[in-house]
Amino acid sequence: MILIKEFEFDAAHYLPEYHGKCENLHGHTYKLVVKLQGKPDAEGMIMDFIVLKQFVKEQVLSKLDHALLNNILPQPSAENIAVWVWQKLVDLVRKDNCQLYEIEVWETKTSGVVYKGEAL
Repeated sequence: MILIKEFEFDAAHYLPEYHGKCENLHGHTYKLVVKLQGKPDAEGMIMDFIVLKQFVKEQVLSKLDHALLNNILPQPSAENIAVWVWQKLVDLVRKDNCQLYEIEVWETKTSGVVYKGEAL
């Protein structure tokens, strides 16, 4: 079973290793989707949505929302943001009955990435 929680954050970035429009400073309203895979516990939940929201808020959104992402990642592409989020959450959400399954980072309504913890 997959548990899904969506979030939004606003941030600016530029891509110094990219040559095109996105090498200039610009911003997005990002959509972040966090997915956990697991089995419901005795309470009937993989993880309480409130608990997951708090983890994401403390470890991810508090750092990324209204930030210049280049101060956090040298090349803050959607791909690199997804890996960074995964690293922040993977150990935190692991329980006997669940684990992090997938991170989605959407820069726009039509452009995003999915990361499942695979080696790069």
